[in-house]
Amino acid sequence: MSAASDARDDAPVFTRGSTMRHVAVMTATGSIGLVAVFAVDFLSLFWVARLGSQNLKAAVGYASQLQFVALSVSIGLTIAISATVSRALGAGDRPRARRLAASGLAITAVVATALSIGMLLLRDPALDLLLHARGEPATVASRFLAIAIPANVAFSLAMAFSGMLRAVGDARRAMYVTLAGAVATVFTDPLLIFGFGLGVYGAAWAIVLSRLVMLGFGLYGAIRVHNLVGRPRVAAIRRDLAPIMGIGGPAILANLAMPVAALYVTRVWSDFGVAAVAGGAVVDRVIPLAFGVVFALTGSVGPILGQNFGARLMDRVRRTMSDALTLSVGYALLAWAVLAFLGPAIAAMFDVEGEGATFIVFFCRYGVAAWLFVTCLFVANTVFNNLGYPLLAMLFNWGRATIGTAPFVMIGARLGGVEGAIVGIGVGAAAFGVGATALAFGVVARLANAIESK
Repeated sequence: MSAASDARDDAPVFTRGSTMRHVAVMTATGSIGLVAVFAVDFLSLFWVARLGSQNLKAAVGYASQLQFVALSVSIGLTIAISATVSRALGAGDRPRARRLAASGLAITAVVATALSIGMLLLRDPALDLLLHARGEPATVASRFLAIAIPANVAFSLAMAFSGMLRAVGDARRAMYVTLAGAVATVFTDPLLIFGFGLGVYGAAWAIVLSRLVMLGFGLYGAIRVHNLVGRPRVAAIRRDLAPIMGIGGPAILANLAMPVAALYVTRVWSDFGVAAVAGGAVVDRVIPLAFGVVFALTGSVGPILGQNFGARLMDRVRRTMSDALTLSVGYALLAWAVLAFLGPAIAAMFDVEGEGATFIVFFCRYGVAAWLFVTCLFVANTVFNNLGYPLLAMLFNWGRATIGTAPFVMIGARLGGVEGAIVGIGVGAAAFGVGATALAFGVVARLANAIESK
């Protein structure tokens, strides 16, 4: 069958066949592109480390934390677009899916532009007040953000296109969106940093170029191949704003909880000195790379849940959640084992010594345990977002980011320094990961009973 005929096939592909196979295939294709992006971020810091300055590594760490805020907003909007479009496709209403896709893009463009302007204007106060950034690291981070922040608009639109491609079941082209950006960065990062002599700012310009490439690939797949985006109309945008932001608003708030927690933790590291911030910058690159499969899984499972929920196939919804948990927890255990072994080598790779190296090794051996429970929280939140309970995802994420992070990190830091703070992160994650998973199974059971009683 040709690609063109596949693109015009209106049948909801996730409502038939093995749910585990759908989860595995969507995760595998999604993780290739996503892990490639994280690998490029990892290599980007590696190239910056070759410049031989602890301050530059700390600056990139500070900039990354603020960029994480914009990334979380983009992911929240992508969740909303993917959920609404996949539900419409699952119900067999392709015209409505095309209208929702167009409205979602328009809303994404407005939100991303407003956020980028705000971040540009407030980046210096944010670095000072939120992260306690001082001196050269603060100055470099501010200039880095001035270059990279405007590209968040292109990134948000590219992610929206990727979400549409997942909603229609085209995991391969959704993968191409992120993979293309990663490949572009592989070449432009060292070229701009060393070849053109731009130093650390070359990494920022590489971000800009990669996100423009991502946008091009996403636009081609969603519009040219699948004809999945209708013509945006003001009346339709007004009508679709409520259903899209009904999921997107809570999803954004839920996703913002993680960068807020990360900002607080980075501020704690900052109080322990530049070495701790540099070590934290390395960890912030290692974790997404190691757990990119989990990030991809939770993003990929959404359309599977959405299509089956739209078709009222609750047995398949339940199996999809169970399959996602099995796959993600098993992978988290494997990633933990690998990182525990590679901790010293990772510190050496980035020329981190002394307290910074101790930080990295301890985190890889013990702190990664928190991700067993963060993984469960991710899967539960995906269930909440796609089955009509986005407020629960927001509550659990913010609960973990506040009462599940601040007091545990604060007490841990006082009792055991940086290592104690890392242990505190794990304790809070365990409580909220287990609680969210139990409630997610309850939500699925409740919806199934409601549908069966009709």
